[in-house]
Amino acid sequence: MSFFRKQASPPDKDTTKSSLGLRINVFFFSTFAIFCVIIIRLAVVQFVEGPTLTEVETSRDTKNVPLAAIRGVIRAAGGEELAYSTSVQSLYITLTKEYTAKATDKITGETALTPDAKAKGEALAAKLVEDFNKYGDPAAAKLTEQDVIDSLDLYFKKYSGFMARRIKAGLTSEEVAYFMEHKHEYPGLEIVEESSRHYDKDTVAVQTIGYIKPFKSSNSLDIYKNIQAAMKKIDADPGLSYKDDEFVGFDGLELQYQRELRGKNGYQVISVNPQNMAEKVEEVVPPVKGNDVWTTINKSIQMKTEQAITDQISWLHTHAVQGKTHTDALTGYAVAMEVDTGNIVAMASMPDYDTNVWTADKMDTKVWNEIMGNYQNGTITPYSSGMSGHEFGSTVLLGSTIKPLSVLIGLNEGFFTTSTIYQDRGIAYFGKNDNASVRNASGHVYGSMDPAKAIEKSSNAFMVDMIGKKLWEKYQNKGIDVWDQYMKEFGLGVSTQSGLPREFLGQINYTDTKAAGSAQAALVYASFGQQGRYTVLQLAQYASTLANEGVRIKPQLVSKITDSKGNVIKQFQREVLDEVTTFNKSYWREVIKGMNSEVSAFSDFSYDFARKTGTSQQTDRTNTNRDNGVFIAFAPRENPKLAVAVVIPEGGFGSNSAAPVARKIFDAYDWEYGLDGIPKKSLKSADSDTTATDGTNAADSTN
Repeated sequence: MSFFRKQASPPDKDTTKSSLGLRINVFFFSTFAIFCVIIIRLAVVQFVEGPTLTEVETSRDTKNVPLAAIRGVIRAAGGEELAYSTSVQSLYITLTKEYTAKATDKITGETALTPDAKAKGEALAAKLVEDFNKYGDPAAAKLTEQDVIDSLDLYFKKYSGFMARRIKAGLTSEEVAYFMEHKHEYPGLEIVEESSRHYDKDTVAVQTIGYIKPFKSSNSLDIYKNIQAAMKKIDADPGLSYKDDEFVGFDGLELQYQRELRGKNGYQVISVNPQNMAEKVEEVVPPVKGNDVWTTINKSIQMKTEQAITDQISWLHTHAVQGKTHTDALTGYAVAMEVDTGNIVAMASMPDYDTNVWTADKMDTKVWNEIMGNYQNGTITPYSSGMSGHEFGSTVLLGSTIKPLSVLIGLNEGFFTTSTIYQDRGIAYFGKNDNASVRNASGHVYGSMDPAKAIEKSSNAFMVDMIGKKLWEKYQNKGIDVWDQYMKEFGLGVSTQSGLPREFLGQINYTDTKAAGSAQAALVYASFGQQGRYTVLQLAQYASTLANEGVRIKPQLVSKITDSKGNVIKQFQREVLDEVTTFNKSYWREVIKGMNSEVSAFSDFSYDFARKTGTSQQTDRTNTNRDNGVFIAFAPRENPKLAVAVVIPEGGFGSNSAAPVARKIFDAYDWEYGLDGIPKKSLKSADSDTTATDGTNAADSTN
């Protein structure tokens, strides 16, 4: 059998050429596309990502080290320096690699300084201590070799390798001259001008001014948490970076105006090696000095207020009032606020202390134990400057100082009119079947009285029968909400908007109807001041709102901010927060007429003024009632200029404990500014000039 295989046809030459050409075209097209992608990517890197990558690359080779600015001054209204900074010379060491060489123990695996590096570090410390002792201030505290070694931080526990270490602040001129002349003997040594914070030795409004702490100790405050987060960003402004040992505001105006006072840090651009150690200072950007903050506090009035509280506490310890002395009255608080501007001319929380203790590198335990009870501002927080004998803070119950507002509420709600006559029998009943009662202080029975007389005589019975019970009858449980709205319109239970850190909003008890026994009982107790605790600043704002007939204004603690050359950066003006427009003008006349409590401390006062005393009762741990002295006032009654609030915990009746302090505040203000617009010190000066002139003329005529 034979097989025949069909012979294959020869390939088509045209088809082969076509296939080859297609492959070549695909190759060239792919190559072209790849090159396009590369070119586009290079363009993106160059023009879009270039700045960021450059920043990253630069950050690997250089580091920005902040240079602290000189902090601005906090001034009293007259320009006196209450908190200020002075320039000091500090010695810094930037570590070089011979001091930081490390080796790993083959047995334990622990990393430690090499013997040579350790020896050099100890020798450097010994040499520095020797020079400090030779050229430093003989009266200053002596640094030990261990102190210097700790500051050098050879193991980088506190600082990165490239960061300069501050070894000593406050160098003498002899130390500066010596170290500058022998700088070559100390690799990495720099003398840096820094600032040291000081506070007025007269201890003027210290809790209001506040204090400072190192930045590294400030991460409990939100402002510094945000700053630390911002500093971690790659594109962060180096001038906004903080040094760990830089002092920052931690309370009071120092904290409130931290950004304005601080200024802007400068910085050094330092090149570093792969081990993150400094090699060279590439650039220096100088710091910008902080701005000055001008407070509204008058130093003279403030100091007289502080002294008045101190003197009054001593007086209460040695003079019997209502048959007994008040030795448990250990603290006192006062705020004086201008009615028309809102300016706080005095804010005292006593006892106070010397704020300069905070500027030390480390606070001694003994010092802390001495100030821990009185470093906070008792006029804005219950955690006050100390505690009374039975541990009462500064936020006490309002007592009878609430009665002007209670009567306003009763008039506005239509419960009575300005001509309504009430028969005061010394007691008022409430509750189911009138099974509960409230009596007037000392059991007084006042008989017939109109609303103004009810305020003047401080009738608890009137407030219960005519306001507390009637709110319940009209609104039932909703009466609590109605009362609360009125309170907040007058600044009781809301922020004063002063801006001071840690301001307490008050303790509202009338909403706890269960504790009171019922909603009716809560309203009854609230009507005569036994259901709310508020700060002294809130009381001053409340008194100012009464004086302004329902216009609540912001307490101003700062009048202006100026730069280091004295140019005004910002000014603060009167700011209205709320305005109550529902009260008839006749209601205001009736209430202000009723603010006429008898106060012996003002018996010879030159001005007609509106006032209300208060004696709030508070139970101690033994369930014994203690009397807290409260007093609010504004003067003059017509065209009021100044509102004052004073609280003396455990001081007894407000008329005997708090009112005498207020009198001295009004007198101090009258002397400086004039309650009638004429400063009495100017009249005194004019009298002196007249006397001198008359004496001269008499002498001339004799001759």
